[in-house]
Amino acid sequence: MSIAASHNPEQPRRLRVILEYFHPWPNSAGFYVARERGWYAAAGLDVELATYDPGRGDSLAYLARGEADFAVFPSNRLLVRREAGEQVLGIAAINHRAMETIASVTGRGVQRPRDLAGRRLAMNPTPRGLAMVRHLVAADGGDPDAVAIVDAGSRELSFAEIAEGSVADASFGSYWAWEMVRDDFPEQRRVVWPVDTIGAPKYHSYLLGTTEDLAEFETEHVQAFLAATERGFHDAARDQEHAFSVLEQVIPYFDRQALRDSLRLIAPTWFDAEGEWGRHSDELMRGYAGWLAEHGVLRSADAWSGATTNALLPRETLR
Repeated sequence: MSIAASHNPEQPRRLRVILEYFHPWPNSAGFYVARERGWYAAAGLDVELATYDPGRGDSLAYLARGEADFAVFPSNRLLVRREAGEQVLGIAAINHRAMETIASVTGRGVQRPRDLAGRRLAMNPTPRGLAMVRHLVAADGGDPDAVAIVDAGSRELSFAEIAEGSVADASFGSYWAWEMVRDDFPEQRRVVWPVDTIGAPKYHSYLLGTTEDLAEFETEHVQAFLAATERGFHDAARDQEHAFSVLEQVIPYFDRQALRDSLRLIAPTWFDAEGEWGRHSDELMRGYAGWLAEHGVLRSADAWSGATTNALLPRETLR
């Protein structure tokens, strides 16, 4: 049962949102700004922003168990769960491009993706991650079977660790708008390729979703939450100094300049080519589902159909 199920109409609707990572990061700024500005409260919503405990599953696991009202998650994970019959639904696109990189350093012999053949690549070897690496190496004319995969779990190797060479020659998974801005390794020694610049399929990195029941039976609250959230993301992109001051209150343990740099880089990904927030692209969803099916992550390329909706987004974009 969702925590919102026993709502007293005289009280603000309490809603719990599970974010996409082990801790908040600048990609979450829109939610925090919307709350700090009072826009959730003005809509009659009492919003809790939380992160997941990996011992109990990812953000979608919380949503599927009814322990959250909304969650932020990778689009591929939504498609896998939908295909398995779970009643979860994407209601807004958070990002409109890929985040991941392949990273190495000078001196490790990796000057282009095909050079990973015969070398060690540290990564979290999920089916989707392995398929992505194989695709990128093959797209550059390399032999994906010759890549030696090192299981790094959820850890992202630093440039210094790669340079030291005891673990791996390169890594896959670090975000160009997060881990990369937090690493002080010399720029001239970095070798970095955002995956969407070297042949990866186009996709929404993160989506915001809810359950089909909440979307159907709590439509007004879902729409109110989306309207305030959209406003928060526009405001966070436009007034980044204010957004930074809000982020400092919830993630004070990161370098201040790294937060600023990450926010500057990530903010443009929140909007599509027309400057709209939240709108899922059928082209991206269809193409990515087809790619995931081609590589055995999904059974059917049609898994994207009905997995997301734009119908709950505000009728007019708030600027």
